Amino acid sequence: MASPTGYIFLRFLLSGSGFCFLLLFSLEKGHALERREILESHHHTVQISSLLPDSSCKPSPKGANKKSSLKVVHRHGPCSQLSRNKGNAPTLTEILSHDQARVNSMHLRLAFNSGKTSLQDSQVTLPAQSGSSLGTGNYFVTVGIGTPKRDLSLSFDTGSDLTWTQCLPCVSVKSCYQQQQPIFDPSQSTSYSNISCNSTLCSQLNSATGNTPGCSASTCLYAIQYGDKSFTIGFFAQEKLTLTSTDVFNTFLFGCGENNQGLFRGVAGLLGLGRDKLSIVSQTAQKYGKFFSYCLPSMPSSTGHLTFGNNGVPSTVKFTPLSINTQNPSFYFIDLKAISVGGRQLSISPSVFSTTGTIIDSGTVITRLPPAAYGALRTAFRRGMTNYPMTKAVSILDTCYDLSNYTTVNIPKIGFFFSGNLNVDIDSSGILIAATSTQFCLAFAGNNDTSDVGIFGNFQQKTLEVVYDVAGGRLGFGSGGCA
Repeated sequence: MASPTGYIFLRFLLSGSGFCFLLLFSLEKGHALERREILESHHHTVQISSLLPDSSCKPSPKGANKKSSLKVVHRHGPCSQLSRNKGNAPTLTEILSHDQARVNSMHLRLAFNSGKTSLQDSQVTLPAQSGSSLGTGNYFVTVGIGTPKRDLSLSFDTGSDLTWTQCLPCVSVKSCYQQQQPIFDPSQSTSYSNISCNSTLCSQLNSATGNTPGCSASTCLYAIQYGDKSFTIGFFAQEKLTLTSTDVFNTFLFGCGENNQGLFRGVAGLLGLGRDKLSIVSQTAQKYGKFFSYCLPSMPSSTGHLTFGNNGVPSTVKFTPLSINTQNPSFYFIDLKAISVGGRQLSISPSVFSTTGTIIDSGTVITRLPPAAYGALRTAFRRGMTNYPMTKAVSILDTCYDLSNYTTVNIPKIGFFFSGNLNVDIDSSGILIAATSTQFCLAFAGNNDTSDVGIFGNFQQKTLEVVYDVAGGRLGFGSGGCA
């Protein structure tokens, strides 16, 4: 027999007011579920601890068994042997300072090549004073140079063309910066040879380095200067390059730098992945067809890969056309059309992107956007983060949060739309960057000038399979390329 209380409740439900109560309760419950679904659909729920560096190395299995593939390692992570004293890892402020120096250099180079500024305006002199360590995104691969093979760790860079490494003898006591591995000694290699000044190869240095080649006792000299007044000068040479046991190139052209200051501390030099004739992409075209891909790990404690050749493009990879910029043919230009935050496309005029253009660069850390585009992204992101207290800016990053009282955070999703109907969702690891264990900042920045080219940086490329089909004139993105 039902209790008196249950009987009264049953009478209430059967009455009109009880029906309305149930209806309202059901509607409210439905709205709550809908709001939850919308939140999950357009936000990342992230553990705060996952945004902080790990002390142990956890290599990604993806890409490890790919043919013609090199392991990509973060310089300052636990998987790196280049920086054994982890206490010397740069702060976020230092990383951003180096990154801005690189961006300034690239903008200057792009403006100069486009005729928007003069060489006199750029105040370029060579050689120049030693600069601070130039930011190159902090990712490196290890290749073999010479006979017998010497393993050297080089920063890989799609924004540079000429591959170079430090070489003995250094011209003076301070002419070579400190690197972890022994400096390459060409006199100990049986496959090394210099390029002569009269060679047509020597004249190709002009486009690859931005400087007219020099000559010393009929031997061709190269010189490259960067935006922070760092530089490398040395002999233009030919040598055996070993990528893997089955990927060997006997006549690889590179720079053997004997006067290098302010550059890439720890690594031995740079691997140039640009589009110039002297880049590794062009020099290995007969074997790889100007096709390569990479994946940058979500955290420094994991690894990624740099793979040469088409080893089968995953079905998740979708493509957008690569643009050719006649004034700056070495860079990889892509057509950015729009940006979304929290599932909503931002109200940004298409001319904001088309006026300046956008390049993708593996060496720039923080993505740079036209001022109007960044302003719209920042406003929308802050609106989606109103539940979290803002705190002071860090260098160029002006949208920072104090998450000391949280273990998880709901971050608005960010998407980039490119021509060819390609939508790229930025991984959750590529949205907020840690300044401290409790302070996190939106990892995007605005350019200083509306005429500056946009740059799709490596922090936003993390975990994506980024595919460069240079011969086919297209660039691809796929999710889940590495951990």
